Amino acid sequence: MENEELLQEEESSLLTLTDENGVETEFEYLDCITYNEIEYLVLIPADEDANEIVILEVQPVDEENENYVAVEDEAILDAVYDIFKERFKDVLNFED
Repeated sequence: MENEELLQEEESSLLTLTDENGVETEFEYLDCITYNEIEYLVLIPADEDANEIVILEVQPVDEENENYVAVEDEAILDAVYDIFKERFKDVLNFED
């Protein structure tokens, strides 16, 4: 499947995540990227016209559940974002 088709298919995937304060936020799923053997979700807020993506580390809890944790390390954020930009360079316009 081409990246453009994947993006169109995944753009309709919405996730509702709850933060540590119990606040729910809806995100559109953009991609899942493995970097240094760790999976990261690439999301964008669904309820606003934001053009800022969110990168969360996937931490498995058990076979059916996983937690999504904010990434604090700028080097990891940059590396995952660079992979994402490369995958979707022909589909999306990026402003750095």
